[in-house]
Amino acid sequence: MNKVIGKDELISLFEDKATIMMGGFMGVGAPKFLVSILVEQGVKDLTLITSDTATPDTGVGPLIVNRQVKQIIASHIGTNPETGRQMIAGETVVELVPQGTLAERIRAGGAGLGGILTPTGLGTVVEEGKEKLLVNGKEYLLELPLRADIALLKAFKADKAGNLIYRQSARNFNPIMALAADLVIVEVEEVVEVGELKPDEVMTPGILVDKVICCGRIS
Repeated sequence: MNKVIGKDELISLFEDKATIMMGGFMGVGAPKFLVSILVEQGVKDLTLITSDTATPDTGVGPLIVNRQVKQIIASHIGTNPETGRQMIAGETVVELVPQGTLAERIRAGGAGLGGILTPTGLGTVVEEGKEKLLVNGKEYLLELPLRADIALLKAFKADKAGNLIYRQSARNFNPIMALAADLVIVEVEEVVEVGELKPDEVMTPGILVDKVICCGRIS
């Protein structure tokens, strides 16, 4: 199955009020082209699950600046002043999650687990409103799994079946988010024929990928 699509089909996949996971860390490994399409289409009232909100003009930053996001679940917002402004003004709801906990909640969502137990956040504002469990005499917070309607990811290379290779640290959150969404769309720099990627090179198998959009070369 050839999973490579064009811009027209891509546009039809986005709707208001969607929950979207977005790969990237401070803009590195973020799907810049896919973000630009969301901005261009003006989809709104999004719930965004992402590592951070980068800066106003990188990563998911343009979506924040354009006021298309109603809720953010992230581990860091400090490098994007607009995110902080909207949070303080009550325009956007922000849930700050310790980064390791965020990754594990996404992984739990992808694995079909009911949540994870972690000591991270005990005795801080992180524990507010959360259930605590005692296991072998040690207290843990129950953190619930995260899933999304759509995951928008960035990889370096794909074959036409959607098998993916990432480049160095641009891998970051992308592979685990591929597990935890109903629809997985990946922006890549190059697409090759099935069979051209060595099996031990593949970092995310094509069975997890629904659509591939190429912003570079298709061979």
